[in-house]
Amino acid sequence: MAEITENLTKSLLAERHVLSVSELNRLARNLLEQSFPLFWVGGEVSNLTRAASGHWYFSLKDMGAQARCVMFKGRNHYLDWVPKEGDKVEARCTVTLYEARGDFQLTVEFLQRAGLGALFEAFEKLKAKLQKEGLFDVKLKSVLPIHPKKIGIVTSPDAAALRDVLTTLKRRMPSIPVVIYPTPVQGKGAAHLIANAIDQASMRAECDVLIICRGGGSIEDLWQFNEEIVARAIAGCSIPTISGVGHETDFTIGDFVADMRAATPTAAAELATPSRDSLLNRLQQINQQLAKNMQHILDQRAQNLDYLARRLISPLQQIVQQKIQLTQSAFRLNAAINLQLQHKQQNLIRLSQNLSHLNPQGVLARGYAFVQDKHGNIVGNSQQLTPGDNVMLSFGVGTATATINQVDP
Repeated sequence: MAEITENLTKSLLAERHVLSVSELNRLARNLLEQSFPLFWVGGEVSNLTRAASGHWYFSLKDMGAQARCVMFKGRNHYLDWVPKEGDKVEARCTVTLYEARGDFQLTVEFLQRAGLGALFEAFEKLKAKLQKEGLFDVKLKSVLPIHPKKIGIVTSPDAAALRDVLTTLKRRMPSIPVVIYPTPVQGKGAAHLIANAIDQASMRAECDVLIICRGGGSIEDLWQFNEEIVARAIAGCSIPTISGVGHETDFTIGDFVADMRAATPTAAAELATPSRDSLLNRLQQINQQLAKNMQHILDQRAQNLDYLARRLISPLQQIVQQKIQLTQSAFRLNAAINLQLQHKQQNLIRLSQNLSHLNPQGVLARGYAFVQDKHGNIVGNSQQLTPGDNVMLSFGVGTATATINQVDP
């Protein structure tokens, strides 16, 4: 920074340049922003103004001095708390100069209550220790029961978180009984009482799941659940545990040790129980699907029965069908016989006609005769005869005998 200042001074003197106020403030702002890294500063809040734009303007002071501060909307909306007059805070900021007025100011990037740095350090130290021991190991975590028969709750009887949990349990599954293990969740000595309540629930082992919860608050309010004694009680619990401490953005050591972490107490109750409405809807869907499947099976069986019924024939129907078949067979047999007889008759007529054409009697009836010798042999050649042989002549009607007088070859 000294080198930058020296170079700037030499440049101005060499050129004998007269600076305007705007130039001076701009140079001073650049010099401040380049010279100071992001750092932490602690002090007391005073003159706090929350502008309509969403920006915060205030001063940080101690016994000897004060500094103007601005925390823009883009940064302060990440805080879950709003500072007030007199709060002891620690600010992570950069140094700048508001050129329009020449005011030295701090631009705050993050703001926390004084002393939280030590708490965060203790949180990270215990977290690293327990993680090294394996208390966060996923393999060691128990599986939550799907249908618990009894639910335990470790919290303050007066806490709003308890009412939220009971309301949610009653809405989701009113038939499940609830056992409350009362304990203070804030104040001196609360960590030991919380651990004792968890140990008592574990020893009695009368519940299927244990909800450990409290509502939201500052890190100091939730610190009891960052104590080692509470973490070890949760780790040693024989019942599956659900940690529902604070709001969604709050994390405690107990969250890492528990078998399941819920964003809020209400979310813890939802994790612990099935939804009665969802189960009833699911049951109705299963019932409808079962009825649909049964109807489909019945339809298939009925169709198959109809098919078999068409194939099934009674004895009387069988007799009737046999009679019909016999009648048809007899008809076909008679038709076949008649057809055969017709064929035979036609063949017989044809053969009879052929026979009649070849019948010697028919030839003889046309005026021819045949000759037989005395032995009855037919004479077809004149050389078979000699003069004086007696022969018999057969005509179409009747016979006659004759004697051969002359043979001509």
